[in-house]
Amino acid sequence: MKERRGTATSIPEVNPLHKMRDELDINERERLSPWACLSLNAVRRKEEDRIIKGHRQNFSLDTDRILHSLAYSRYIDKTQVFYLVKNDHITHRVLHVQLVSKISRTIGRLLGLNEDLIEAISLGHDIGHAPFGHDGERFLSELSHQYGLGNFLHSLQSVRALEKIEKKGKGCNLSLQVLDGILCHNGEIHNQVLHPDRQKDFQKLDKQMRDNKIDPSMDIYPMTMEGCVVRMADTISYIGRDIEDAIRLRLIRRMDLPEDCRRILGETNGTIVYTLVDDLVANSLEKPHICFSEEVGNALNNLKEFNRERIYKTDLPWKQTKKIELMFKLLFQRYYDDLEKGNESSDIYKEFLEGMSSEYTDNTSNAGVVRDFIAGMTDEYFLNQCQKHLIPQIKTSLFGLPEAP
Repeated sequence: MKERRGTATSIPEVNPLHKMRDELDINERERLSPWACLSLNAVRRKEEDRIIKGHRQNFSLDTDRILHSLAYSRYIDKTQVFYLVKNDHITHRVLHVQLVSKISRTIGRLLGLNEDLIEAISLGHDIGHAPFGHDGERFLSELSHQYGLGNFLHSLQSVRALEKIEKKGKGCNLSLQVLDGILCHNGEIHNQVLHPDRQKDFQKLDKQMRDNKIDPSMDIYPMTMEGCVVRMADTISYIGRDIEDAIRLRLIRRMDLPEDCRRILGETNGTIVYTLVDDLVANSLEKPHICFSEEVGNALNNLKEFNRERIYKTDLPWKQTKKIELMFKLLFQRYYDDLEKGNESSDIYKEFLEGMSSEYTDNTSNAGVVRDFIAGMTDEYFLNQCQKHLIPQIKTSLFGLPEAP
């Protein structure tokens, strides 16, 4: 029998993986909590063709984009709390974000929330951290003020890196919900209860970023329950871990922990994490907000104050804070001068600006470029740049130099 050749329009073949993705999106309505953020509700600045997503749901796509970003790969050598100390068991930034992801996904699973959204926020939340942890953030903020850029905050820089710097300035086009969770992740502010600020769009997000840059102390609430979970998990992941690191470095003893904190939360990282997760889930079940019990919330606040006074503010003998601060100033000035002079042999051109899109270069001042370059550095790369540009190099040969008279 001959094949019939007519003019009828052929029906395009449906990709079975796309169909599975659509079914997963639909099933979220039945599977997840009514307070969860559905993958179908993801919003982006630029609309994308469904083919780009392929088999991945929206927030899963965001997770992949963060994982494959250049900034994510640099987590491996960024300080969490303790820097310039050689100990393979001390927490680095890469481990911290993995712990936040694991803890927050556990909480999210028990509360029926969207784990893909939680994972994306968790993995991206600290991408904007400068080298040398919070000291580096403080030094870079002081320099940003000096050069007319305003405050530098790692949460703002995380959003900036993913929207304005990655992919040679074109950005990753992440969803509003992920960027919002990253912006609002501040685990240093103590909250016993977090209510999502659900009425957000990109216009409000941009305004909050501008306002936060002016007033770093302002508290911005995430728009999703998932963002609230990550913010709480950020605290849960570092509070006990920093204590274990400090004990390992013999800065404190376990018996130094406040008695009420030891009694209520426990005195080891494992016990503290378990207690906080257990309490948070128990008090948040079937509620449109995330909260600790009053007793546990107060104990956590007391423990954060203990860490602040006994760990974070301690002038450690190996930190060499004044030297690092001076190196930030000198390196910033060096790169800034190179840009002002158009010195294209400088590393800021070769390692950062080369191939950068006009979307970035046309909208970023020279001081802003320097800030972005330094903020993205690992501790080791920063020190190597200082060695290269700030330390005099000894010549090993006098060949070619004129002889002394």
